[in-house]
Amino acid sequence: MSKHVKTDRDGRVLSILIDRPDKKNALTHEMYAAIADGLERAHDDDQIRCVILTGAGDSFTAGNDLGDFAAGLPEGKPPVVRFLEAIVACDKPLLAAVNGPAVGVGLTLLLHSDLVYASEQATFRSPFPHLGVVPEAGSSLLLPMAVGNAWANDIFIAGRVLTAQEALSAGLVSRVFPAASFMEECRKIASIVAAQAPNAMRETKRLIRSNRAAVMERMAKEGAIFNAQLKSPEFMLAASAYMQRRLPEFD
Repeated sequence: MSKHVKTDRDGRVLSILIDRPDKKNALTHEMYAAIADGLERAHDDDQIRCVILTGAGDSFTAGNDLGDFAAGLPEGKPPVVRFLEAIVACDKPLLAAVNGPAVGVGLTLLLHSDLVYASEQATFRSPFPHLGVVPEAGSSLLLPMAVGNAWANDIFIAGRVLTAQEALSAGLVSRVFPAASFMEECRKIASIVAAQAPNAMRETKRLIRSNRAAVMERMAKEGAIFNAQLKSPEFMLAASAYMQRRLPEFD
């Protein structure tokens, strides 16, 4: 459990709220475990037909809490790995309600979401090489498939920050709503999805996500490189620069 992740069930819709607005909803090991708990609950409960994942305040999530990750991974299976496995395995439609900036894993988790909607205030950024690490969550495979190599390279290599409208044009999100009515619109769509035939919905998702084996293989490959980079001088330099609120200078 985590005080920074809250779940709420409304009928057949389970909402998972990333609730650490003072840190722009940056994710710690504990928070990854709590989100995984919510996704596993949805997977196992036949009465839950749709999941909404969103952030508190004005951010979706700033991605990994660098201080938490710099301190090292806990013993056993890392919570982030459990989260990634849960998001891939969940057989209920997942609606990502991107209410504000989505950074790092905040962007890559969208590639595992079935419905991705953005507030007009949302932005999207993937600073992996800037932080001395590499893309994760199977995103080196899934992002080029979703938006094409040109967009993927601009996002991953050039570090381009996308506006909500640019994300819509790229195909990263499917709809953009005004901020004032954003969550209302997302909940309305989630209710419609939750009312559909559950087995047909589950099988439809399975058919669309038929490349699961390839995704899991890519995630394992990314994970090995990512973990190696966490121990590298590049990451240590980048993390130190981040804590000092300056740009890293790589030799």
